[in-house]
Formats: sequence, structure tokens, C-alpha cells
Amino acid sequence: MSLFKARDWWSTVLGEKEEFDQGCLCLADVDNTGNGQDKVIVGSFMGYLRIFNPHPVKTGDGAQAEDLLLEVHLRDPILQVEVGKFSRFKIILSFFGLHLKLVFKLLKLSLFFRGTEMLHLAVLHSRKLCVYSVSGSLGNVEHGTQYQIKLMYEHNLQRTACNMTYGSFGGVKGRDLICIQSMDGMLMVFEQESYAFGRFLPGSLLPGPLAYSSRTDSFITVSSCRQVESYKYQVLAFATDADKRQETEQQKLGSGKRLVVDWTLNIGEQALDICIVSFNQSASSIFVLGERNFFCLKDNGQIRFMKKLDCSPSCFLPYCSVSEGTINTLIGNHNNMLHVYQDVTLKWATQLPHIPVAVRVGCLHDLKGVIVTLSDDGHLQCSYLGTDPSLFQAPKVESRELNYDELDIELKELQKIIKDVNKSQGVWPMTEREDDLKVSAMVSPNFDSVSQSTDVEVGADLVPSVTVKVTLQNRVALQKIRLSVYVQPPLVLTCDQFTFELMAPEMTRTVGFSVYLKGSYLPPELEGNAVVSYSRPTDRNPEGIPRVSQCKFRLPLKLICLPGQPSKTASHKLTIDTNKSPVSLLSLFPGFANHHGIIDLWLITNELIIRLQEYFEKQGIKDFACSFSGSMPLQEYFELIDHHFELRINGEKLEELLSERAVQFRAIQRRLLTRFKDKTPQVSIITVISLADAVEENQDNLFQSFTRLKSATHLVILLIGLWQKLSADQIAILEAAFLPLQQDTQELGWEETVDAAISHLLKTCLSKSSKEQALNLSSQLSIPKDTSRLKKHITLLCDRLAKGGRLCLSTDAAAPQTMVMPGGCATIPESDLEERSVEQDSTELFTNHKHLIVETPMPEVSPLQGVSE
Repeated sequence: MSLFKARDWWSTVLGEKEEFDQGCLCLADVDNTGNGQDKVIVGSFMGYLRIFNPHPVKTGDGAQAEDLLLEVHLRDPILQVEVGKFSRFKIILSFFGLHLKLVFKLLKLSLFFRGTEMLHLAVLHSRKLCVYSVSGSLGNVEHGTQYQIKLMYEHNLQRTACNMTYGSFGGVKGRDLICIQSMDGMLMVFEQESYAFGRFLPGSLLPGPLAYSSRTDSFITVSSCRQVESYKYQVLAFATDADKRQETEQQKLGSGKRLVVDWTLNIGEQALDICIVSFNQSASSIFVLGERNFFCLKDNGQIRFMKKLDCSPSCFLPYCSVSEGTINTLIGNHNNMLHVYQDVTLKWATQLPHIPVAVRVGCLHDLKGVIVTLSDDGHLQCSYLGTDPSLFQAPKVESRELNYDELDIELKELQKIIKDVNKSQGVWPMTEREDDLKVSAMVSPNFDSVSQSTDVEVGADLVPSVTVKVTLQNRVALQKIRLSVYVQPPLVLTCDQFTFELMAPEMTRTVGFSVYLKGSYLPPELEGNAVVSYSRPTDRNPEGIPRVSQCKFRLPLKLICLPGQPSKTASHKLTIDTNKSPVSLLSLFPGFANHHGIIDLWLITNELIIRLQEYFEKQGIKDFACSFSGSMPLQEYFELIDHHFELRINGEKLEELLSERAVQFRAIQRRLLTRFKDKTPQVSIITVISLADAVEENQDNLFQSFTRLKSATHLVILLIGLWQKLSADQIAILEAAFLPLQQDTQELGWEETVDAAISHLLKTCLSKSSKEQALNLSSQLSIPKDTSRLKKHITLLCDRLAKGGRLCLSTDAAAPQTMVMPGGCATIPESDLEERSVEQDSTELFTNHKHLIVETPMPEVSPLQGVSE
């Protein structure tokens, strides 16, 4: 038995498929026995009222039949049950010739005084309030005491009820009044058999928890504005009646006062429950359970203390503490845990078999402090904290002498093995290859005879499409197979989701779909990804173990671009050097022999290098290599960054303005029928629609800008790799740093994410000294004020790579390698990076190697807005 599990003292399950909430549980001496023993009263949304008198049971035994004192079906759903002094017995004595002294003796009888302050049961339905008396009569046979309830009075409600509270409103003695809150924010006060008054809470939209403070004679609630509000009972009593809501009628009547709140406190979250605790006459505390915190307030609304909760709470109950000046609180959460706090200090944590929605503490069968919990599906449990002593003793471990010399030798061998493995595997860890499912993709080399493109946005010409077939070959039986295909926008798929319930062993499935371009801009890359998620059943897990397999494929370049005639006045120009003789472009791009048009710089450059590598591999040449000796186009790259960042700032401003106008529009809507007679609402809705259109247009522009920025980033990474002859692992680090996001948002954008990644590289593997490595990076990412810091870091990254820096993920970086600098490349002193402008950081690099020139006449869809020639 674990020390941190609640000990089951008594438990039962209520009904079948019944639902319960926090107001459905109450503990009190409802049958007025006077022995201090509480009964457990439970009401359900199915209309069943049950009263239990639990008795302790032995381990393994359930609840006994005699524990259930009463079960009644009231037909209507029960929202809340409470026990209080809700009814007065009017005892009328007929004195026929009795002496006056005899009358005084009768008045002194305890029966008279007990009759006026007996406890009664109040049951709240959605449209009715009922007050019952619970009594028991001794049976004549062995069945024991018989319990029954008697309806004392009821009130039919004109509005749908939400919850209720009770107390001695206005300082009355010897009886409790009831206040019911409706779903539309009206407080209805009942003086037992009579209806007193009703008041609407100002600005009420949704009802919140409700409680009564007897010390201040106030009602405490939490409004839909997420603030705690306090209303004096006297203010409610003398305010304008709820039936006189129109201003014109109030002016005609000339009576009543406006309902004014006593105090408010903004807690910034919705509240689950409110409880008011007063263990002495000098002060009381108001406890509010929020969605993430619980608060303790003073009588005047000032915060006494608050506690941030680690788990989502479900219910709570403050109760007295043994330490003077402190209060203990039970808080249940959705992790089946019950925490005990003394003020803000966690004193105990115990595990429950269910998620509690209501918790109470009472005295049951002379056992004080029994914790009673109720779940939403009817698990009722009485438990206590602690455990029984365990008789298990751990066996003694056989001890032996330690040879520290041998352990030291073994440790050194293990460290050497780890170091060798890290060197052999490179940067990324190797994973075991799964052979349960083999995924392969084949792209058709020709266009579809009938284009599958629909609703395209690239002009009036017919947009071609190409067919891709994905084949699944499984070795063992698989189930719940789901194939998801992803390509870079604006490329779209005719179908991107495929589902198979079951695949028998040694089975092959092939699916096909078409890809086409939908948009007036180019994708950042032509690579697609097919991901298959499936479950492999085993003997121990018939449902299957979830696994994932994927396959990448490349789409043809002719799907998105057309070739153009050579131009001597090209705006963009890149020179790629090779160590072999140039190859005819017609041999590399046979599909473009009879086409005309323009092409994207990054995509054609990458495609050119890939086809050159494939060409020389077919020739059996293994030492083929490309290099770049031109100037790094940082200035043009920075212009794209600035444009993307400007669109993000504009989007943030537009969203804030739209939020403000939406709040104003909602305020106008609320008062439209009673106050506004002009065209102001029409003007307001036109403003909101215009702002919404502007936000949508900015989002489209931002999406296209981010796509072009990713294309430019791919090009910069490619040029850096060719310039410094980086390995595949080092290029992978650059791609992880420069391309961390598939899409950026206002909360987490490309600029701050890339700046944090580059700063990490500069302070680790590319740092100049151990002093830089000791600097701590900021743990919070937020949108920067401008892009100057990011551009300086990118420039500094290129400069340190030019000086021989090596990219790696290990903190124990090797010594800088000796790098051959391209001719005419002057390094930039790092001390000057903060003073020199970014325009001065890029240098022009030219060599006399054999080279290939790729140029384009400045198309609008180009990811780089101009590269210096």
C-alpha cells in the first residue's frame, strides 16, 4: 500500500450512466439526530436523491444495503443540494382555561425552540426550488428505521436556475434565506416560503460561482469579465427591481437605486468555485479556485495570497488548520490527485481512484475528518490519509569488495568507445532501420495527358500536373495504416490522405495522386514527403504499437518553371565552379529543349548541381565537386528579411486594431435594441469587415514572403556550403538553424527563432573563447524591434566560417581547420561588426576556375530581389 494513496474507508457506485457535478454533494445531520454524525446527501442530473449513512467495511467488501437510508426519484435534474434552517414551524397552542404560568412553562419546552431551528434539505432544480424535511421512524420489525422526506414548500422559478447559496441575509437570526442565480445573471432571494426580490447583476453575460459572506453581509461571485465582484445585501434589497429594467420606466416611477458593486478584483481567468471561510469573528477569507491558480482574498477584496497550480484543478475545499493564522485547503485535479495545502505550501498529496468533481470533510460514525469525494460518473468514496504498515522487507544485497583500479580502467574504455561512436556516426544519431513496412515513391517523368489542376491562380493558360505513385510493401500484418503526403505550397495535391484498415503480411498497396502549381509564386523546394503511420499488433498489445515510416520524392523542375532565352542584362547572376569540364545544359535538362520562359534562381541552381552530380556518377567519376567563388548576396538576402519582418509588424498592428473594433462592435450590439437609433452599427460592421479583409490580405502577402524567404535561405545555405566546402553534417546544422519552422506565426516567427539558433552557434562551436561559451542565452523568444541584430549575427556567422570555424553540435569542438580563402576575399574584424554597416560586410569574390553561369532576368517570383553581379 503506497503512502500517497487515499485509504478507502467506504465507497460505492451510484446508479448507471448518471452524471454529477460540484453542487450534487452535501454532508450534514439532515435528519436532526443531534449526535453530531453527518449523513451523505447526493443528487444527480437524472433526478435521483440519495442519503447515505456509511459504516466502515472490511477490505474487499462493498457498501451494505443498510447504508442507503433513502433513495427518491424527483424526476427533474438536481443541480444542487444544501442543508440549512430553511423552514419555521408555527406552533399554535390552544389554551382552554389554562393558567398563565402553565403557558410560560410550555414556552420553555425544548421542543418549541428545536422546532424553529431544525435543519431542512433544499433541492435546486432547473425550474423549481424544493425544501424537504427528512425524518426517520423506528420500524416494528428487523428492518430498522424507516426514512422518508416531506415537502415543506416549493417555488416555481420563472428563469432557468444555475446555482444557489444560503445564509442569514441581512443579519436575521435563527433562519437561513436562499439566493438563486439564474442563467441570465439574475439573483432571486427567497425568505423561506416567500419570494423577496430579484436583481440583475450589471453586465452579466454568463453566470459564475456564488457564495455568501455572513461577516460582511455580501454576495461574492466571479463575472464573465474574469473578475471577482462583491455586492452588499442591503444594496441589492434597495436597488431597482428586476422587472423595471427600462430606463424610461425607471424615470416614470422615480423610485429605486442603481445596483453598484462594492468591490472588484481582476483575476484574469474563469473561476470554478468560491468558498468563504471564517474561523473567528475578527476576520474571514474568500477562496477562489481558478483554472490555473487559487486565490485567498480579504473581506475588502485585497489578495491575501495566491498559488499557481501545476495541474488543472477540478474541485477544492478550505478547512481549518491546526496552526494558528493558517488555513488548509483540499484541491482535487484531473490527474486523480488530491493535494493538501497549508496556505501556499503543499503538505500532502494523495492519489484517488477517480477524478473528483466535489469534495467534502465530515464526521462519519464517530470518525472525524473523513474525506468524501464524488466523481462525475457517480463514484462516491469516503477515505482518509495514511497507510497500513508494510511487512515486506527488502532482501539483503550481497556485498563485495570494490576494485577501484579495475573500475577506473573500465570507465576509460567506455569513454573511448563513446567518443569513437560519436566520431563515426557524425552529428546526428543513427537509428535502427525498420523493415516492417517499405515505402517507395515514383514520379512520372511526363505530364498528365489530362491536367488535374482545378481552380488555379496562375493565369488563363492550362497548368500541367504530374502523377506520383506511392507503394506500400509490408512484411508483417499491420493495421490502422494512414498515408499522409505533403508538398511545399503553392504546390497542391489532388488527394493528400489515404487510409487502410488492415494489411495482411506480404501485401502491396499502391496509391496515386497528381501534383500541380496553384499560385502566382514559386515553392521554396521541389521535395515532397510521404509519411505512413501504422500500428503493429503484438501478443501483449493486440491494439498495436504505433510506428511511423516515410519516403521523400522530388518533383520535376518543369512542373513549376519554363526556360528563357539568354540575356546579357540579367539582374541575377551566380557562378558555380566545378573541377570538371562543363556539360551542355541540353544534356542536363532535356525536358526544356522546346520551352520558353523564366526560372527561379534557387531551384534551377540546386537542380543544376544535382543533375551534374548524377551525370558524373553515371560516368564513374567520384571526385566531382562544385565550388562557389562569387560574392555572398547578403544585402539582397537582408532585403527579403526586412520585407518579411515588415509584414509581420503590419499584421500585428492590424490584429490589434481589429480586436479593438470588434470589442466596440459587440458593445454596440448589446445595446442596439434599446439605445441606438442611428447608423452607427452599420458603420461599425463595415469597419470590422474592412479590417478583417486587410488582415487576410496581409496574411496572404506574409505567406508568399515567407515562401520566398525560405527559397532565398536555401540558396544562401547552398552558397555557404560550396564556398567553405562544408560536409553534409555541417550543412544539416545550417539548415536546422536557418530553417527551423515550416510556417511562422505572430507568436513564434522566423526572425527570433533563427536569431536564437545562430546566437547559440556563435556562443558554442563558433565561439572565439571560453568566455563567450559561458554567456547565457535568453530562454524566451519574442518578436524583435527590428532585424539589425539578426543581420549582424548572420554576417558574423559568415565571417567566422571564413576564418576557419567548424560547425558541430558537440561542446568539445575540434581546433579550427585551415581554410583556403577565395581570391580577393578580405576578412572582417569582429570588433568592427557593431560599427560597420551590413552593406560593407559582403565582398566580391572572383577566381579563374572553370565555371558555369546561371542567370535570370529579374522575374517577379524570384526569391532574391537582386543579387550583385
